Amino acid sequence: MQVPASFAYERASSVRDALDLLRRHGPDARPIAGGHSLLPMMKLRLAEPTVLVDLGGLAELAGVAIEGTNIRFGAMTRHADVLASPVVAEHLPILVDAERVIADPLVRNRGTVGGSLCQADPSEDLSAAFSALRASVVISGTNGDRVVAVRDFHRGPYETAVAHDELVTDVLVPIRPRTGSAYAKVERRAGDWAVAAAGAVLTLDGDRIADAGIGLAAVGATHFVAVEAEESLRGAPATPASFTTAGALAAEHVRPVADQRGPVDYKRHLVEVLVTRTLTRAAARARGEA
Repeated sequence: MQVPASFAYERASSVRDALDLLRRHGPDARPIAGGHSLLPMMKLRLAEPTVLVDLGGLAELAGVAIEGTNIRFGAMTRHADVLASPVVAEHLPILVDAERVIADPLVRNRGTVGGSLCQADPSEDLSAAFSALRASVVISGTNGDRVVAVRDFHRGPYETAVAHDELVTDVLVPIRPRTGSAYAKVERRAGDWAVAAAGAVLTLDGDRIADAGIGLAAVGATHFVAVEAEESLRGAPATPASFTTAGALAAEHVRPVADQRGPVDYKRHLVEVLVTRTLTRAAARARGEA
């Protein structure tokens, strides 16, 4: 039977209260949102926080809304609420695609946007999707807020830019005209971690690509992105040939590892196929064809 080490429990009444609790209890305290990542790690003794600070009651950190030129996601927004949001459906179909393949309804009803990003699991879908979207993360501390690009937020596997006495409070995604996006994932069974996954975001200027974002999960992509593939697309025509070239570049520069989900060559092949496929779908959506 797997049992976590003993710990104390505090329930935060506000963001300020949560920050005060984290500061007071020191670096061995951990915030907990949905708990789907932290609790299993505690049971395996991979994480042994002395205090859990529960953020579950902080309604101020939940919700999806348009604010100026950005779409704001509160860190405590549940996956199910992202999937059900008409704002997301209209502007960010990549997130609809991604949320449909994240775990199962039980997990999506409890898991949160902020919790997913802060876990920084290399196979995590939202990290890849938000990286493709070039989102920013708002990090709050007792001395104020700071905004970090999501591509700088992830420092490595299970490591982020958040200090022990800080909290992620919001995720901001810019709204861009003539932009389409898509996400695709290969998994061994429904709800599993990805064998490989890719997300694409394309902004078009006529028949050419003004900007591109490509996010990858589970294949050893630095900061979840395929930089070389993105660079090949800027200024290029939005054609199948351009997308195929980008897919090949993405596959060339990832660093997957062989494991129970497949060998390296298979995962590279999946990257090439999924990047090409999501770019094609993103372009069609940018044109209003899908």
